[in-house]
Formats: sequence, C-alpha cells, structure tokens
Amino acid sequence: MDLNSDLGEGFGVWKLGDDAALLGVVTSANVACGFHAGDPRTMRSVCELAASHGVAIGAQVSYRDLAGFGRRFIDVEPVELADDVLYQIGALSAFASAAGARVAYVKPHGALYNAVVHHAEQAAAVVAGVKAWGDIPVLGLPGSEFLAAASEAGLRTVGEAFADRGYTPSGTLVSRREPGALLTDTAAVVDRAVRLASDRQILAVDGTVIDASSVESLCLHGDTPGAVQHAQAVRAALEEAGVTLAAF
Repeated sequence: MDLNSDLGEGFGVWKLGDDAALLGVVTSANVACGFHAGDPRTMRSVCELAASHGVAIGAQVSYRDLAGFGRRFIDVEPVELADDVLYQIGALSAFASAAGARVAYVKPHGALYNAVVHHAEQAAAVVAGVKAWGDIPVLGLPGSEFLAAASEAGLRTVGEAFADRGYTPSGTLVSRREPGALLTDTAAVVDRAVRLASDRQILAVDGTVIDASSVESLCLHGDTPGAVQHAQAVRAALEEAGVTLAAF
C-alpha cells in the first residue's frame, strides 16, 4: 500500500502543515505546483526533502485559484485546462530534477479532483495535459471519469482512498461544507486505514460498506488537525498488521 500526502502547500511567508515530519512517514508526496499553493522556494525545498527520504514526487495540479486554495470549481475551457496541467507538471519537474529526482505521477487537487469524478470534459482535459507531458501514472478516485479517460489514453491509473475524509454511499467524498466531511479522531483514521488495507472496505457516513478493492494508495491530508499524529499512527498500525508500504 502506498501512503500519500498533500505537501508544499505554503506560499511565501504563509505556511501550512509540517512537510518535513510527514515526509518521514509517507511513501509519495503530492506537491502543490503553484496554482493553489506552492511558491518556487517551497516547491524546491519539498522536492529536496522528498528525494532525501526516497519519497516519490507527484504533481498535484489544480485550477488557477490561489485565493480559494483550489477549492472552487472553475468552468475553464478544456484546451486551457490541459495547458494549465502541462504547465504545472513542467514547473514541478524542474525542481524535482534539480533535486536529482523526477515527477512520478499526477494527482488533481481540491475542486478539480472532485470535478473530474463526473465532469467528462474536464477529465479528458486533465488527461490531455498529462499525456502532453508523457506517459506517467495518475492518481484519482476509483470509478471516476478521470481514471476512465486516463485508462483509455493508455496511462496507468492508481485508485486512491482517504483515511481522513467522509464518504457518501456512492463512494464520493462528502463536501467539506457538510457534516462528516473530515475524520479528526486518530483512532477513527487508523481504523479506516487498517480496514481498507485488510478488508478492502470503507464505511460511508451512513454505514454503507464501499468496495475498495481497486485502491492502491491511501491519502493522509497534511492540513487537517493532528495530521502528523494521524499519519504516524496509521503507518505504525499498518506495519503492525503486516502491510508492506511502498510507492506504487
């Protein structure tokens, strides 16, 4: 099982999360590429730290929305969205290369992540941007339009689940505007992770059991309260359960 986290989400003097601590826990780092967060110094620093820890570097691409942290849907033209994705991968790739590493995969962020679950046109645009860069894996929600379009385009698709987010009965994420969107109790986060890895199941907010057999990567958000403690506890519990942790 891969453990991934959203990192490099500061900007200038504004800091968010403990990147250094989380890079000692996760196996893959979704690095902000400047559109929702992440200035050049932050991007380079996180790439250097990830490389030193042997953590895979992924481009976390977003709508061009610094003010909204990429959490607002933007009805951008597909050609423009594809170019925005390509631009972000290229920017991060420069810093990964400077650190002696490479961009190993792409994951959409925030509103874009949620949009391409059902928005076929934007899903295809994100895939087009990735393909313009090269044939690298993409990380996303199982059953999404995004992973379907990526598979059709010949990209490797990696199904992802969230240790600290609420799920609807249909297998999508509960909106952050609604109750139950976040799991903040460490025990609940650990239970979610172990059940996923052992039984390949996730419990929705209403108790519905969701099949997670296609999940290869588990996301541990870096900006939630107690994020480092959650991540450390999850890793320890998975290792105790005999789960091999490695980048996909």
